[in-house]
Amino acid sequence: MRSKKLSVQLLTAIAISFIISVIIVSSILLRVMEYFWGSADFLDVTLYNLLWISAVILTFILSLLVMIRKKIKYLQHITESVQTIANGKLGYTIEISGNDELSQLAANINYMSKELENKFEHERQIENEKNELITNISHDLRTPLTSIIGYVDLLKQKEYQDGEQLYEYLEIIYSKSQSFRNRIDELFEYTKLTSHDLQLNFTEVELGGLLEQIIGEYMPILEKEGLDIQKSITQEDIYVSMDIEKMVRVYDNLLMNVLKYSMKPSLLKVNLHTVGIKAILSISNQVENLPVQDVTKLFERFYRADKARTDDGGSGIGLAISKRIIELHGGTIEADYQEGWLTFTIEYIIKE
Repeated sequence: MRSKKLSVQLLTAIAISFIISVIIVSSILLRVMEYFWGSADFLDVTLYNLLWISAVILTFILSLLVMIRKKIKYLQHITESVQTIANGKLGYTIEISGNDELSQLAANINYMSKELENKFEHERQIENEKNELITNISHDLRTPLTSIIGYVDLLKQKEYQDGEQLYEYLEIIYSKSQSFRNRIDELFEYTKLTSHDLQLNFTEVELGGLLEQIIGEYMPILEKEGLDIQKSITQEDIYVSMDIEKMVRVYDNLLMNVLKYSMKPSLLKVNLHTVGIKAILSISNQVENLPVQDVTKLFERFYRADKARTDDGGSGIGLAISKRIIELHGGTIEADYQEGWLTFTIEYIIKE
């Protein structure tokens, strides 16, 4: 709907007020004067003109104020609302009235207020996440670092019995150092993935072939751990646009979780099929106990499915990284637990 120009409305009000003032008032004033002073031919011209001008001006002002009073009140309401927003009540909105420049101004102020509220909430969320990240980083890095310092101190004090124990201490220090480095790498990776400046290197990939390759690479490790693989991968070519390096990271995370938490020996099921324009991949493994009360918590940053965030299982953000990567590809990842089977399901959009 085309907006009514405020200037046109004001000019219309002025014109109507002028007509009321000049024509109607002149007629009424002439009749009143004739009634009180007799014939208009004998009226004092000066007195008539003075009364006419005064009446016209007064009537013009009154009629104009009557006609624009709603606009003035609405403008006052807008002014008060802007002051309310300026005082910190972000998200406050003005009721839209009419269809002119003032209503457009109110709509723009509402948009600005909502945008400021969203920006403030986003910045507050970032601040909270930063504080949480610092807290968890300090915890996750302190644990292996404390162990390293402890064993290095033992070596400095030469508190070892023989060369074999010395080698054992060095192996522990090396293992803790690797854990330390891996946690730093994961934290940097997650930070990079949450950056607004992140750019992915998309390539058209045949999903079935990629899965066969990755499973083939993991097969010796899985079989060594007593895990038999049951594959059901569709024979049709499924082309998906993805950043291969980052998507392989997702599969690595899921398969490493299988190695850590599966019953041994047990079965690992990998299924890939299509439904409409979607490719659906599911990875299921048997676990002795449900790792969490709510499986969606597995995707929370720094959450650990084992007893506590101890030194033997990473930083707890592997699945959070996986979820973020899938979301950046426009897909979804979900977890489900049914009768001893933990299943991760990933949905992709098939490239047309």
